[in-house]
Amino acid sequence: MEVLKEIFTHLTDLEYLIDYACRNGIAYTLLTVFVFAETGMLVGFFLPGDSLLVTAGIFAARGQLDITLLVVLLITATLLGDSIGYLIGYKLGPKIFTKEKSFLFRKDYILKTKSFYDKYGGMTIVVARFMPIIRTFAATVAGVGQMKYSKFLMYDIIGGVSWVLSMTFIGYFLGQLFPGVVKRLELVIIIVVFVSLLPAIIKFISHKIKQNKEKKITE
Repeated sequence: MEVLKEIFTHLTDLEYLIDYACRNGIAYTLLTVFVFAETGMLVGFFLPGDSLLVTAGIFAARGQLDITLLVVLLITATLLGDSIGYLIGYKLGPKIFTKEKSFLFRKDYILKTKSFYDKYGGMTIVVARFMPIIRTFAATVAGVGQMKYSKFLMYDIIGGVSWVLSMTFIGYFLGQLFPGVVKRLELVIIIVVFVSLLPAIIKFISHKIKQNKEKKITE
């Protein structure tokens, strides 16, 4: 219980959290569980994703984690997580949209993901990897839509491998090139989160431009 309390107390302080996990020999377990929960459980939307992987990569560069083992575990966790998410959506189907919003479940997030999925189709599985919150629900929505599993898995492998490799190696190379980057970890995380949200920002701007054009035409 003491370990869990320590983890959730410092959930937003990733440097301390991973350092604590390394010192207690639970780093690989903690990172694997976090990635699995964020991608495979509907309650994992609040967990750190991109920033967690980047921070883990920095710790690997410092020699506290093995980069090869880290990447293998995280890719496995994210693919298994998505398969569980897909299964949940496939089995529950439309019923999942009738569940009321609670502290650990957000129906509006499901609906936003569905809207994103309706527009981009199978590529949502790939793109969603780099978008906080949406990546938590993308696999479930694919299951709800009865997407063929073989097709889902193809997109999922592309997205999952790309996400884990890009995020962890960004941290790893930053950690090697700039050993003091850990002191600027908050700035690195802000940049990573911004880049992760960039597709959504571009989509929002393009949508507004389109709306303004249509408004001018009708005037």
